[in-house]
Amino acid sequence: MQDQHSYHAPSEQLIYSAPFFEGLPQIAVDRALTHIVTRSHPINQVILLENDWGSSVYFILEGWVKIRTYNLDGKEVTLNILGKGEIFGEMAALNEAPRSTDAIALTPATTGNIPALDFVQLIQTEPLAGIRLAQLMARRLRQVNQRLRLRESDSVSRVADTLLFLAEGQGKQSQTGIEIPNLPHRELSSLCGLARETVTRVLTKLEKKGLILRHQETISIPDRQALESQIE
Repeated sequence: MQDQHSYHAPSEQLIYSAPFFEGLPQIAVDRALTHIVTRSHPINQVILLENDWGSSVYFILEGWVKIRTYNLDGKEVTLNILGKGEIFGEMAALNEAPRSTDAIALTPATTGNIPALDFVQLIQTEPLAGIRLAQLMARRLRQVNQRLRLRESDSVSRVADTLLFLAEGQGKQSQTGIEIPNLPHRELSSLCGLARETVTRVLTKLEKKGLILRHQETISIPDRQALESQIE
């Protein structure tokens, strides 16, 4: 007799492979995903809005999602770029408070949405899930602190740090080094806090030095330490 949890639709299979669930008891993961809803989002679609209430936690099954806010002058600020396997919306769910950022589909994307109550129950009953969440929050805080320290640095340092930031979150090892998505320069400029023209100029400079290799859809970092040496 086939186990009732042994088959999952292709889109739902992806969420079972998310790093967050690795090593957790299968029965606990199945319970947390009982009410999962998968949704497809076209490019530039708003997935969630600042000040919405946190009724769901989102896992990215395919594509890229931009987390953004606005500064006091009303200018858009990109806080993060998240990809397959990553999670967002967890803070509002835990705090039972309105969301503090927007989430926008940077590419066509698919998300698996878990009711906040199911996610919180998983955290409360599985210590490893709580550890994973704490590690996630610590990593994001460390990244924010690093970017704040570099806010007054030169443009090369800021672009190099942004590329390494993306590599830490979404880098994949390939024959040419660590691959990250070749994002539109306007998105990189928002992440760096620099003009788009400046970002384009720095990327060209880094490419001429052999510190990055640009392709149509990806950027490769052949030597991570060499790129880190550009940060002053």
